[in-house]
Amino acid sequence: MQAPSLEDLRSTPSRNSSVRSGHTPSPVQSHRQSFTETLRGHPPSPRANRQPSLSQAQLQELLNNPPTAGSADPNFSGRDWQTIGVGELCTPADVRWVEFDAGIEHATNILINSGAHVLLVRHRKDERAAHATYDYRDLTQYLLFATGQLQPDEDHLPIFTSLAKKAQAGQTIPLRDAKSLGNKEPFMTLPATANLTHAIEVFGGGVHRIIIVEEGTDNVVGILSQLRLVKFLWENGRNFPIIDALYSQSIKDLGIGSQLTISVNGDKPLKEALKLMNNEGLTSLAVVDNQSNVVGNISNVDIKVCSIHISQEKAVAETNELQLLTKSSSAPLLDNTCIHFISVILSTRGLNDGKDSFPVFHVNPYSTLAHTVAKLVATKAHR
Repeated sequence: MQAPSLEDLRSTPSRNSSVRSGHTPSPVQSHRQSFTETLRGHPPSPRANRQPSLSQAQLQELLNNPPTAGSADPNFSGRDWQTIGVGELCTPADVRWVEFDAGIEHATNILINSGAHVLLVRHRKDERAAHATYDYRDLTQYLLFATGQLQPDEDHLPIFTSLAKKAQAGQTIPLRDAKSLGNKEPFMTLPATANLTHAIEVFGGGVHRIIIVEEGTDNVVGILSQLRLVKFLWENGRNFPIIDALYSQSIKDLGIGSQLTISVNGDKPLKEALKLMNNEGLTSLAVVDNQSNVVGNISNVDIKVCSIHISQEKAVAETNELQLLTKSSSAPLLDNTCIHFISVILSTRGLNDGKDSFPVFHVNPYSTLAHTVAKLVATKAHR
């Protein structure tokens, strides 16, 4: 038999190449369990034994092709986006209030039950001026102090000592006192007539939200968050040709994103992750395995899930106030691993929301800006 020529070998697919193509790993198959995941008995990973509501193919299709922007608001047609007032993006219905003299647990109860991401703090119930905010970052910081994970500096030591005595005596700790500990996010206000350019400049300084007030007064009319602004520009991009032209470009070409990410290993205790978030001024943190594969995410808002989980475990029936991590029941969750906490988060979301929660949403450098922003808006994720 005549040996095949070089041209024959080039033009005819070989058996080996067929075998190689048949073993190309899919995105699902490419994940390999780390050493810690293999050894861990309960659970190996938050996503290991979950039965998703959608098939993997359907879920991947949703992630690869998130919903497109809806119809643009005709009220903004033909306008320059830079001249739009911040007050046009806000509504008083978004504002939730709490008083300085309210107890820390009562304030947290309002924060969780209202579904808001932040409460505005005032002196009296008939007041419309805000003097501070209370959010899940404040709660996380307070819990770290209350459980001894953070120590106050010399200036705040007398306040901390006073709070410790009140806690030991079973007294209510006012929100005013709790807010006096630790670092605080800048409290920024803008008049409703300020334009979006001004708001973007403020957000660029690391501020997550801006309190919008009536022109010439301190009366609050709304709250503008980074996500609210992103959602507005996404849904109304067709009204603004300059912005709409950016959506087809890749995030790599636009120079968006950071390669210097801060993460925590899934085997680390939850308390270390919370301290890292507090010290670095982060609102969320990636959780990775020993091969640096992202297996989940922990955010300040997840403390809400933690509080609910504790109150359910303790079966507290004599009060409507949520039992916080300041109780003795805090130790198991704070001392347990981050990977365990993620499993608690996903399970609790599934029970409360009636649907499965995907632990990680991601894009790559070649994803378009439209794909990236659509995913942020659809998932309400910050990162």
